[in-house]
Amino acid sequence: MSTITPSTIVITGANRGIGFAMAKLCQQRGDTVYALCRQSSIALDALGVNVVEHIDVATQVGVNKAVSALKGVAIDLLINNAGILRDEQLSDLNQDTILEQFNVNALAPLCFSHALLKNLSAGSKIAFITSRMGSITDNTSGGRYGYRMSKAALNIAAVSLARDLHDESIAVGIYHPGYVQTEMVNNDGVLSNGDISADTAAERLITLMDQLTMAETGVFKHSNGETLPW
Repeated sequence: MSTITPSTIVITGANRGIGFAMAKLCQQRGDTVYALCRQSSIALDALGVNVVEHIDVATQVGVNKAVSALKGVAIDLLINNAGILRDEQLSDLNQDTILEQFNVNALAPLCFSHALLKNLSAGSKIAFITSRMGSITDNTSGGRYGYRMSKAALNIAAVSLARDLHDESIAVGIYHPGYVQTEMVNNDGVLSNGDISADTAAERLITLMDQLTMAETGVFKHSNGETLPW
């Protein structure tokens, strides 16, 4: 990874998985990291980053607490990483979990970004960790109704944000991390599912965020650099 000027980076859902891996990577290269999470972990506390606990970005209380903790902080990169995965199939359609995923995966990142706009300025960046499961073109297997719908909603919200912030010179990146070995896709705690590690995904994602310019704001990308279809 090329050397860049240290940045101030805010990451949601930073206590585990990809969020933790990104926090670790950014801290190691000298960035100032604000790691937001509902509950910290021993590993996160040991990183030496600014840990802000009790942040549930899907609640107004959580958003207000984050805004207060970040008051006066000039953010170079805001990474909306927090998200949840539930499993609805046509034979077991659950409206409650579908709505839960909409709230956490789609609405919360948009509202959280909006709440922190005063911390951003020309040259700042906002990144959304989404999924190719939100791609309509790429959906060849069906199922996962709430997750797919919420990520498709997140994608279009991110594109609208990219358009609305264009004149402010704030770039928006939309990223699928890959099929990553995290607890989200391994409910039994054994990280057997997934093609790449969280550390590899984090390195790829942060590289893309470093490279993000206004010329590619609002583009949907795989962490391997491929542009994904909507």
